[in-house]
Amino acid sequence: MTAETRNKILKYVLTPFSWIYGGITAVRNWMFDNKILPQEEFDVPIVSVGNLTVGGTGKTPHTEYIVGMLAMDYNTAVLSRGYKRKTKGFLMANSNSTPDSIGDEPLQIFRKFGSRVKVAVCEDRRKGIRELIKQFPNVELIVLDDAFQHRYVKPKVSVLLMDYNRPLYEDHLLPLGRLRESPHQINRADMVVVTKCPHDIMPLDFRLVQKHLDLMKFQKLYFSRYTYGGLLPVFPDDEPYNVSLAELTRSDSVLLLSGIANPRGFVRHFKSYPFKIKVCHFPDHHNFSRDDLTNIEKMFDSLSGEHKIILTTEKDAVRLAYNPYFPTRLKKMTYFMPIAVKMINGLENADFISDLKKAIDSTTD
Repeated sequence: MTAETRNKILKYVLTPFSWIYGGITAVRNWMFDNKILPQEEFDVPIVSVGNLTVGGTGKTPHTEYIVGMLAMDYNTAVLSRGYKRKTKGFLMANSNSTPDSIGDEPLQIFRKFGSRVKVAVCEDRRKGIRELIKQFPNVELIVLDDAFQHRYVKPKVSVLLMDYNRPLYEDHLLPLGRLRESPHQINRADMVVVTKCPHDIMPLDFRLVQKHLDLMKFQKLYFSRYTYGGLLPVFPDDEPYNVSLAELTRSDSVLLLSGIANPRGFVRHFKSYPFKIKVCHFPDHHNFSRDDLTNIEKMFDSLSGEHKIILTTEKDAVRLAYNPYFPTRLKKMTYFMPIAVKMINGLENADFISDLKKAIDSTTD
C-alpha cells in the first residue's frame, strides 16, 4: 500500500469523527457566545496566551517573552494548569518545585524569572486567579498560559499563536488534523502572532498570511521568529565538558534529544553545522524512564568522533535535570540551547508589546 493510498483511507475513516468533534466544540462555543455558559471577569487585567492547535506553536517561549517585557511595568503573575504534573489544586512555584509538582513549563518559567514574577498552577483557572489575588493583593497583571479554550475566564486581552509552518487554513479538526477548534474561532482573539517564521521571510509572505487569515478590523497581526543562545549545561554542578558548537568539526557528533510537540525547527537549526547529527525524539512532555535513558546512553555510545555531546531543548532540560535515572557519566556532556522570541517588523511597523500594553491599560473592552 502506497503512502498516498494510506492517507486517503485515513482521511476517509477520520473525517466523520472530525465532524463530530467539530460539532461538539461549536455547540460549546455557541453556549459561551450566548451566555448560557458563564464567563467571569476580574478586576486585575488578564492576558490569555493560547492557540487553536495541539502543541507546537511556541506557547512557552512567547509567554516568557510577554512576561519578561511586561514585568518591567506591572507586578506580574503567571497561571498555568501545570500539564502532566502529579499534584492537584493551587500551588505556587518555589525553589523546591519539580516537574512532577508543578509541570515542566511552569517550572521553566519560574527558573527563568525567579522572584521577579509569581508563577502558580491550578487546573481551575478561576479558582487559581482568585487565589493569586487573595495571596498577592498588589498583583497588577495575570498571564494565563495555554488558555484560549478556557472560556470560563474572560481575558482583557487574548493573544493567539499560529505556527507559520502549519497555518490554520491548511489544517483540519481533530482527529483528522491538529485543530482543537474551527479556524473561524480565531475571531475571538485580539492579537494574532504568527510564530516560527523563517529568517528569510519576505514582504509578500506577510501579505499572503494576512490574506488567508482574513482577520476582523479590530484584530492585529504580528510575526515572530526564534533566536538561539549559546550552549548551557543541563547539569552545571557536574563540571561540564566546556565545548561550543563552533569547535565541533565534521568528525564530531551531536545527539539531538527532544520531547516536544514539533521538533522540526529544533533539528533544522543544526543542519548547517558541519558535525554529524543523530536525532532521538519522544512525544511532547515525555517523562523519560530508566529504559529510555538506557537506550539514549547506547545511542550516544554508538556515535563516532573525538567530541560527542547530547543537545536537548530548554523544556526537556527541565525534566532531565530532575530525572534520577540520568546516567552520571553523560551529565557533563549534556547541554541545552535556550531560545528567545524576536518580533519581526512585518506589517505596518506593528509594535506588539506597545500595542499589548495599550490594550491592557484601556478602559473599554
